[in-house]
Amino acid sequence: MHPIPTPTDPVSLPRRQWLRWSGGAALGVSGLALLPEMQAMAQQAQDFIEGPPVPNVAPQQLSPRVWMIYAKDGFPTQDNLGLMANILFVVTAKGVVVLDSGASLQIGQMAIRMIKTVTNKPVVAVFNSHYHGDHWLGNHAFSEAFGPDVPIHALAYSREQIAGHEGNLWRSLMERWTNQSTMGTKVVAPNRTVEHGQVFDYGDVQLKMHFYGKAHTPSDLSVEVVQDKLTYVADIAMENRIANMDDGSYPGTFKYYEALQKATGPQLWVPGHGRPGRDMLDSYGTFLKGIWEPCVQAVKDGVPLDQAKTLVLKDPRVASRAKTMDGFEANIGKYTSLAYLEAEKEAF
Repeated sequence: MHPIPTPTDPVSLPRRQWLRWSGGAALGVSGLALLPEMQAMAQQAQDFIEGPPVPNVAPQQLSPRVWMIYAKDGFPTQDNLGLMANILFVVTAKGVVVLDSGASLQIGQMAIRMIKTVTNKPVVAVFNSHYHGDHWLGNHAFSEAFGPDVPIHALAYSREQIAGHEGNLWRSLMERWTNQSTMGTKVVAPNRTVEHGQVFDYGDVQLKMHFYGKAHTPSDLSVEVVQDKLTYVADIAMENRIANMDDGSYPGTFKYYEALQKATGPQLWVPGHGRPGRDMLDSYGTFLKGIWEPCVQAVKDGVPLDQAKTLVLKDPRVASRAKTMDGFEANIGKYTSLAYLEAEKEAF
């Protein structure tokens, strides 16, 4: 016979069973109302299963049809509950289209609340820019709110990665980085595959898909809102944060920028991290070239990596951002090393 669990012994119950018990046991034998202590305990149990709600962030209108829920922090913490990546939504004649869904169930739920402050139209599609979890773990909320068949689009490689190892890896990482604040989030992978050049017609506006090879990752989708002359570029460019290049390519990024600008013409470029800008690809590209070009020259001259880092830090394109760029000190060494290694491969 199993021992009868007590309110101070939640370990003896599975978590969901404990939640049901703690929320209702005090209403049992004597018919007493739920005591404040029991209410607090029930809330703690709920928080253990599902992280706390994310405070509302009022959407900002960027163009006639496009709104942004701005994430002011570039990195996930317990304080920001994982809200580190922008969420965009496009209000169309056929419904709302979401461009990246956030880093958790709770962030996605907040985004849905904010969409409802702008329009009562339902969400009819979600697009995931790439497979890093801060951009798609919110799929769970949209699938839950609008049904499992709501179209969630991504490039084929991103879809494969999210459905595979990367999905659970990113879910676990977000929980760890936020001290379990994203608990309860499930991996909901994209259920539709998009291709470069594909155009989606939503009545009064068309969304065009762009992909020009490896940049931030091997599968970065940029989405052009054609009539608004606005393109969401996700993480191939950032306003004031040094981007993760672990899965990416420096020369691939430069080629992507050139091809995208040629295909779209002048745009309001909207990043996954930071504020939009019309010169973002040029300004961020200049910074990346300040890392890349000294490394290429160092490899040609036989200069070792440690000296190449010194050359990068002296380059005015890099030095001018050193004091103001988020995460600069923590990341410049690593991303210089990645540039140097890629330059070595290019040389051979």
